[in-house]
Amino acid sequence: MATPSKLRSIYRSFLRELPSRPVSATSRTPLQMRIRSTIASETSTSIEHAEQFLQYFKAQRMYATLLERYNPGMNMDEEERVRMTARRVGMELPEEFSYAETTLKGEEKE
Repeated sequence: MATPSKLRSIYRSFLRELPSRPVSATSRTPLQMRIRSTIASETSTSIEHAEQFLQYFKAQRMYATLLERYNPGMNMDEEERVRMTARRVGMELPEEFSYAETTLKGEEKE
C-alpha cells in the first residue's frame, strides 16, 4: 500500500506535466478529476498504472520539446521557411516585385 505522501507526490507530478491552467477549485479539468479519483482509490495496480502514465507524460513532453528544438521551421509557413533557409546559407531574398505598387508610385509622381 502506498503512503499518502507517495500518492500526493504522484498527483503533483501529474499536475506539473499537464498544461497549466488558472488556479481555482472549479477550473479542474475532467482529466485532473479522473487522475485524482484514480490515485485516491489507493489500489496497488492503479498506483503502478499512475506511475507508468506519469513516465509516458514526461516522455511526451520531452519529445515535444526536442521536436521544437531540432525542427524550428516546423510551424512556419512556406515563405518564412524559404527566407530563413536563405539566411542560413548567407543570402537574402530579394524584395518581391509588385506591378500594382509600381503603377501607384508612377501615378503619384505625375
